[in-house]
Amino acid sequence: MAHSSVVVFSAVTAGLALIYYRLRCYFAGGVCKNNVSLKGKTVIVTGANTGLGKEVALDLANRQARVILACRSFEKGQKAANDIRSQVTDAVLVVKLLDLSSLASVRDFAAEILKEEERLDVLVNNAGVYKDPPLTKTQEGLEIHFAVNHLGHFLLTNLLLDLLEKSGPSRIVVVSSSLARRAEIDFENIYAEKSQLAKQNHMRGPYAQSKLANMLFAHELNKRLPKGKCVTINSVCPGLCWTELHRNSSLSLIKKLFLMPIVFIVAKRPKEGAQTIIYCVTEEKLDHVSGKIFKDCDIKEFPSHTRDDGIAKKLWELSETLVHKHQKQPIMDYSEKE
Repeated sequence: MAHSSVVVFSAVTAGLALIYYRLRCYFAGGVCKNNVSLKGKTVIVTGANTGLGKEVALDLANRQARVILACRSFEKGQKAANDIRSQVTDAVLVVKLLDLSSLASVRDFAAEILKEEERLDVLVNNAGVYKDPPLTKTQEGLEIHFAVNHLGHFLLTNLLLDLLEKSGPSRIVVVSSSLARRAEIDFENIYAEKSQLAKQNHMRGPYAQSKLANMLFAHELNKRLPKGKCVTINSVCPGLCWTELHRNSSLSLIKKLFLMPIVFIVAKRPKEGAQTIIYCVTEEKLDHVSGKIFKDCDIKEFPSHTRDDGIAKKLWELSETLVHKHQKQPIMDYSEKE
């Protein structure tokens, strides 16, 4: 009898393990399978000290790229660099301070890059922030998600675009989210005047709006790039990922305990979530592919509002106005460079 119980228990355990394995394989999504070398190329990864950014930096360092880790904390950036060096002995890494919530910090970072770097082959706009209500603002008074996830990257990309063009063919990869499907840009709430409304719908709230802004920015910049496109730009949806992004979540302990088993199965690990970003950085088939949205290492169709010409243009003009209020040098009009 005891032997039968052991057999049954072993069979059930093996069955559950197999089910878990297959579910994890399914939810892990696409895998970047190429072995393209990036030797001689320089890559900037924002938010590279943790999560997806760190995994991207690790993979690209392993491909012999010179990787610049752009981090809000220099200490955490150095720690991430040391972790990567422990796995890639010949890794060529540079850690630089970049606080995307500060337009002044973005300008200082870009100025250093333009002064020190002879080339820039890839810019990965990965860094992001997520905060539950009540909403917080930056020193410039902007809503934090819009400022960090969109506006900081908008300014950074524009300031580095000349260097990217000179280094071409080069690539810009913008990390967005599938939440953009449901979002709308609230042009009347850029300064978080209607902060109370954000409590009503997390799925369409400020974070989702900022991810839609990422897609619209990529769409508009793709239209403005010079003919022939020695620079390409694409958006990436990494999927639901188990990273530190939600460390500021205000969920109760009970809700977290309830969701943990589900998230443990469904959420991608950082290495899995980074695969589509790595694919868009390295895949040779994408040399002339631009203005697309990728998920699970493939082009995906998204609702028309994520590439609406009118909204994208309006967002670009608003973004220009906002960065001009705090600028030291003008943003170039790349629509004229054809």
